[in-house]
Amino acid sequence: MDGQSTSDGRTTSFPTTIRGFGYDFNEDGKLRKMDQSGKLTDVPYDFNVSSDHTYNQRRYEALGELITEHIYVLLEKEGLQKLPVPKDSAEEEGSFIYCTKNALKKENLMLLIHGNGVVRVGQWARSLIINESIDSGSMLPYIRKAKELGFGVICFNTNDNWKVLDGKKSSIKGSESPEEHAISVWKDYIQPSKAANIALVGHSYGGVVIFNLISHFEQDFMNRVFVVALTDSVHHQFSNNSHLPSSLQNRIFQISRNWVKSTEPLDAPIRDASDFKDVTRVSAGTPKHEMTSWSCMESLFNFVMERLPLDSRE
Repeated sequence: MDGQSTSDGRTTSFPTTIRGFGYDFNEDGKLRKMDQSGKLTDVPYDFNVSSDHTYNQRRYEALGELITEHIYVLLEKEGLQKLPVPKDSAEEEGSFIYCTKNALKKENLMLLIHGNGVVRVGQWARSLIINESIDSGSMLPYIRKAKELGFGVICFNTNDNWKVLDGKKSSIKGSESPEEHAISVWKDYIQPSKAANIALVGHSYGGVVIFNLISHFEQDFMNRVFVVALTDSVHHQFSNNSHLPSSLQNRIFQISRNWVKSTEPLDAPIRDASDFKDVTRVSAGTPKHEMTSWSCMESLFNFVMERLPLDSRE
């Protein structure tokens, strides 16, 4: 990796592989330290390896970039394929998504949309992948469960918004922001797909992206989307749906649920003053924002399947 300066001005470089950092994933998908012989121990990732916090943070970020590439490999091992965004873009200039085989030909389609920040396609929370496990922090359990239930799956990549071309940072046309990325995916892939029953699943800022999609594709939402499942969505902080037709607002309230961080038991109703004209909120069974998608997964899929038309179930 490129050299980076520490707080005292020294330039340092980091390994180019996860094992180069002295770590690897064990059979349970947990990142663990290797001993001198290369054998995995039970020691988890240690952030504080130096008194220089800047160094520790940059080391963590460098490892995180390798984790991102590792998740891409796991998605492809799972049988997912990469598609360009926008559809006609060259690989070196555009973004991309991952989808399961024949997803666009499936009657039932699930769209997975992560939050904002450093996460990329296939991840809910990079910190969980590093500090907990691949299962808790990645979309892989959702993908496997959705496939088991007969859904095609598309994983969005909404934070992939720029490239470095000829030494200059440039926005990706059609993926300049999370919202623009999602609109491009919908136009290029979702609209022409065979999907009659679409499930929207979004974590954190992914809820904002979903509500923006609803406002741009109202007819698709009314006719093809049968459920909206959110995990600690922050849409209420960014989106005002009062401009939407009342029929569309009613539809949103009828088919949506938001599992929010809470110390209350899983699925316990959560109500406060912000609930006015918002989707139903229930506890995700965890007080940690980044853990909500993993914690409520079983309940979320039950919610999805309860709303899937009976004649569309495999």
